[in-house]
Amino acid sequence: MSVWVTGDIHGNPYRLSSDVFPEQKEMTKDDTVIILGDFGLVWDHRGENRTEKYWLDWLEKKPFTTLFVDGNHECYDRLDAYPVEKWQGGKVNFIRPSVIHLMRGQIFTIEDKSFFAFGGAGSHDISAGILEPDDPDFKKKKKRLDRDPYALYRINHISWWARELPDEEEMKEGLLNLEKVNNKVDYIITHSPYTSLLKRMDGGAGLYKSDKLTDYLQEIKQTVDYKAWLFGHMHINKTFRHDKSSCLYEQIVQIL
Repeated sequence: MSVWVTGDIHGNPYRLSSDVFPEQKEMTKDDTVIILGDFGLVWDHRGENRTEKYWLDWLEKKPFTTLFVDGNHECYDRLDAYPVEKWQGGKVNFIRPSVIHLMRGQIFTIEDKSFFAFGGAGSHDISAGILEPDDPDFKKKKKRLDRDPYALYRINHISWWARELPDEEEMKEGLLNLEKVNNKVDYIITHSPYTSLLKRMDGGAGLYKSDKLTDYLQEIKQTVDYKAWLFGHMHINKTFRHDKSSCLYEQIVQIL
């Protein structure tokens, strides 16, 4: 039994093919691969489309179990509609029997190790704003933005959801669950980094802004004893040894 971790897949899990990830030939459904957000296969606001179905069924046929925390490229209207079930001690949504969404603020026991999961992240690609589909000027605004190749915008409940950031209940439940284990876990898995590391990665450029989630994760960093923190979102592969933290993108690393 083993645990592997990788970063954002944005709706394309090809890196988990046997050609790229040959280690799976020795794996079973007792082995897990964790995706650190921006899963992107629960994305189409109209419902599961043909491409999503293909890849979700493809993952289900894999010898391993796929786990993921949510990122800022998920359709939360759909994700929130899945039944809430229990798995390995925490709340989950089963997208397929072995494709499982790890809900925010939950602690899971995997391979006798504890994992605190907290998905979500603030989108960086919305500098031109969020359009409202019911705005009378929606088409006019969209047409104007579409003419600008540098305009970064999203559409509410179509390509952006306020739920990308957590609500108070999720944050409170996360802290309560951590208190129950004396604020000590083996691994923390998130999509977003915490504020101090976000600022370090920004390097003073001003591209990345802290928000209530990064500040919440900063509080966890300062109060929880953990062995390793793994996150995605930033599209790089880099380890911050002093913080016991690693950002993953295309890399697939074995942690257990």
